[in-house]
Amino acid sequence: MTEFFIEYGMFLLKTVTIVVALVVIIGTVAMASKKAAQQDGLEIEDLNRRYRTMANAVKQAVMTKDAWKKEAKAEKARQKDEGKSDAAKPIVFVIDFKGDLKASAVESLREEVSAVLDVAGPEDEVVVRLENHGGVVHEHGLAASQLSRVRERKIPLTIAVDKVAASGGYLMACVANKIVAAPFAILGSIGVLAQIPNFNRLLDQHGIDFEMITAGQHKRNVTMFGRNTDEDREKLRSELEEVHSLFKAAVNRYRPDLNLDKVATGEHWYGTQAMELDLADELQTSDELLTSLAIDRNVYRVSYKVKMSLQRRILANADALMSRIDTLEWRRRFESRLPR
Repeated sequence: MTEFFIEYGMFLLKTVTIVVALVVIIGTVAMASKKAAQQDGLEIEDLNRRYRTMANAVKQAVMTKDAWKKEAKAEKARQKDEGKSDAAKPIVFVIDFKGDLKASAVESLREEVSAVLDVAGPEDEVVVRLENHGGVVHEHGLAASQLSRVRERKIPLTIAVDKVAASGGYLMACVANKIVAAPFAILGSIGVLAQIPNFNRLLDQHGIDFEMITAGQHKRNVTMFGRNTDEDREKLRSELEEVHSLFKAAVNRYRPDLNLDKVATGEHWYGTQAMELDLADELQTSDELLTSLAIDRNVYRVSYKVKMSLQRRILANADALMSRIDTLEWRRRFESRLPR
């Protein structure tokens, strides 16, 4: 009997432990969901104020107490004078787009563009700080279409590339009136790629049949598990060539002076080389660009945070992992070109 109560007590303890763990997990998810809900919506940051605050913090640290008092008083007077004329200054709207394979940030981008277009005029400017390795064609095509809304309204659009705008990323970048790139930013990769593993021989070795039934001659060509034929591969290749033609046409529309025979080969170039090939217009980091614009313009960063369900957050994390793997592959390829 004693042994029974001991075993029952251990079982009860394990059950309570599992229940408590589940409660903690559910509570954590609920809190995270509530926090995400609170963060949903449009956020505006005054970058002029941010730059002034940082500059004043440095001045206060390096100046003597008396010198800082004089500077603070002068700064207060300058801000008062500038406040009277700020309303007449053109506005620069800054949007950040960090891409992944599925260009999932396009949901935020469409809201940010819509918000900006409600208030921006031809005298204003939109600057998009873009970091994008490329990915799924139609997703990046939609992102590029969101940016084209700005150009169609005759509002100057500048794309600033500090790290990379390649493949689908360059499809977005080419929409701009001006592309500003850091010296070692990566641009180009105007090409289309499809790669897929095939496990057909492995299945054959284990006596596993794979059957696929379709209606329509070309409903499916190259597959992961079936036996691929030369006809299947040729069909896929022709589809990729069609997408490549659409890609080149989009680039040519916005940058007609580009020599597409030279740059639409799927290759990529660094900022200085991209300038020589007309893939970029200026060599400059986004920080240099924005601080120079802030001298005589009001600069605001516009961001829209999309509320995500638990399921979507899990999927987003999976996409982020795949994008990180893709980024590591880019880094491996590019760093192998640097001298050791």
